[in-house]
Amino acid sequence: MTIEAITTFISFEDNAGADQGRYQNSNTANTITFDSNPYAFLPFIYNGATKTLSGDNIESLLTFANNQLSLAKAYEAVENFWSVRVDTVLMDPSTFLPNRTLSTEYWIPSSINYNVEGVQLALSTAIDAVTSSIPNKVLRSKDVGALPVSSRISNA
Repeated sequence: MTIEAITTFISFEDNAGADQGRYQNSNTANTITFDSNPYAFLPFIYNGATKTLSGDNIESLLTFANNQLSLAKAYEAVENFWSVRVDTVLMDPSTFLPNRTLSTEYWIPSSINYNVEGVQLALSTAIDAVTSSIPNKVLRSKDVGALPVSSRISNA
């Protein structure tokens, strides 16, 4: 029988790129160092990417225990447009050290749902401009060269 150990690592960053928390969901006794960063234990479930019925967005869910700390963290992530990185990693079952990264995903928290059992943080893709607020990109001549100054654009 083969034993496979898989850990999910999540890290939150604010708009300035500052670390707002790093967590893993498998080792309750110790932090795990992954990608040169320590990740503390936090019980959560990660439901990977699913496409909406209309096909216009890809979403995933992070589910936490319902307490004041997790609710406050989830609310802050949505209100401040933090980004979330999710790494799914195959661990060495004998040493429980990271062995191989299976996937790395980047998300933006879009909404919170909670009840007496848990807090769900809905994550959406950064390119979904309908339901997520993403910063607008401004084109400037110094960045892209000559820009048109009128609506009369010709390729002749």
